[in-house]
Amino acid sequence: QVRLVESGGGVKQAGESLRLSCAASGSRFTINTMGWYRQAPGKPRELVARITSDGDTNYADSVKGRFTISRDNAKNALYLQMDSLKSEDTAVYYCNMGAVDQTSTKYLELWGQGTLVTVFS
Repeated sequence: QVRLVESGGGVKQAGESLRLSCAASGSRFTINTMGWYRQAPGKPRELVARITSDGDTNYADSVKGRFTISRDNAKNALYLQMDSLKSEDTAVYYCNMGAVDQTSTKYLELWGQGTLVTVFS
């Protein structure tokens, strides 16, 4: 079984920075696209940023120019550098990975438990 664990959340003032990390562990798997999602209070979960296995990225309009997504394939890790934080960024952030289990060859949609980011203006 593959597990994703996020870390790095916390409380920040607007304008400050925060770096989120996500690590995958467990059974053998091949990770394809990775992404960060977030869910603010009373709102649906939304895509924040995505990165393919080739390193191609895309971002939600609300975070373009402020957030940077990256990955380390050797560590099976995903990162989100968040700069110029705004109060609107307050949410629970979730790590997501699309993967293929190497033993069963099944496609897996993996989610972390979430890490809370709170930004005060």
